[in-house]
Amino acid sequence: MTLSIDERGRITARVPQKVQDTLQQAAELLGATLNQFVVQAALSEARRVIERDRVIHLSSTDAAFLMTLLEKPQAPNTRLRKAFQAYKKRTLDAEDSTFNWSPRPKRVRERKRAA
Repeated sequence: MTLSIDERGRITARVPQKVQDTLQQAAELLGATLNQFVVQAALSEARRVIERDRVIHLSSTDAAFLMTLLEKPQAPNTRLRKAFQAYKKRTLDAEDSTFNWSPRPKRVRERKRAA
């Protein structure tokens, strides 16, 4: 079942009376209902948490270091070269490999002509 734009969900919470009183006081100071205040506060915090998960903040020094690494990467060390060779052997050279690296021919579908 998909929700249309007009449908709404419901969130309920049981909190101690002291917490409810504090939330009600804050809502009144903003001229909002308790429900509006709680939803806006929760939404604001949810957006902050999501952004914190998706965005990495770097100092200017760290950003410069990262850019240097991206522009001039170091040569692979011995362990990385060995790991890559082992990977290639397991995937590209294996007879029972599930990988098919050759391009598939494109199929051309003919259009039916109108009678």
